[in-house]
Amino acid sequence: MKQHQEEVERGQRFQFGDNWLNFLEVLNEDRIEVAEKYLQKMLDVEDLQGKTFLDAGSGSGLFSLAARRLGAIVHSFDYDPQSVACTAALKQRYFSGDTQWIVEEGSVLDNSYLAQLGEFDIVYSWGVLHHTGAMWDALENITSTVSRNDGKLFIAIYNDEGFLSRFWLRVKKVFNYSVVGRSVVKVVFYPWFMIRALLAGMAEYGKPFGKFSNYKKHRGMSIVHDWDDWLGGYPFEVSSPEELFKFYKLRGFELVNMKTTNRLGCNVLIFQSVKK
Repeated sequence: MKQHQEEVERGQRFQFGDNWLNFLEVLNEDRIEVAEKYLQKMLDVEDLQGKTFLDAGSGSGLFSLAARRLGAIVHSFDYDPQSVACTAALKQRYFSGDTQWIVEEGSVLDNSYLAQLGEFDIVYSWGVLHHTGAMWDALENITSTVSRNDGKLFIAIYNDEGFLSRFWLRVKKVFNYSVVGRSVVKVVFYPWFMIRALLAGMAEYGKPFGKFSNYKKHRGMSIVHDWDDWLGGYPFEVSSPEELFKFYKLRGFELVNMKTTNRLGCNVLIFQSVKK
């Protein structure tokens, strides 16, 4: 907790947890059901009954909750203490006293911590590992938690867009540098995001800002909270899906599902351990 706070004060880390605390105010049953359906679709399952599920970087705790409601035995951890508080609040709200859902503080860069967790049937880390400040170490470390008995690794990593990715890295540094920098970035980019949402809504849904009303269908998330996450999300690293495929193939994993983007945003990949 002390190290995290020092990084925030030095402008080296975005306070993801504060953003997720605000997100909990708009979280409802509809969003939770969307999150459940997303897991079911991507993992090609009806439920997760009897499966062990590690949420590495649980953030708001939404997908830990979704996995638990689908029947999984869940272990959630996050480096950000406020994110831990968010996940704990969801557990208290929906599964108070449940012994099959553990919530705690931890880091994917701490191998000694990961070692004591053991192995899981499903390791879920959506939009997390590229925010550690050492993405390739994190991608390596997380493999130790995946069961070698057909365990699945479910990750989402920012797409490498070359110049555009470097541009956004600079924006994120400004955002986290000071209160003034944060305000300037929001003043500049919020109107741009609003215009894009308006145009996208007209194109996709035939009405202005239709994207807002339909955005929760995308993993149950909130568009405004995702804007803050995008603008402030630092540390920030990227990778192409091809790089990730090669990286995990060398480590005994095969690709079983993938959803890629041809623009800024996350490539979603699900790998399965290969029995030796």
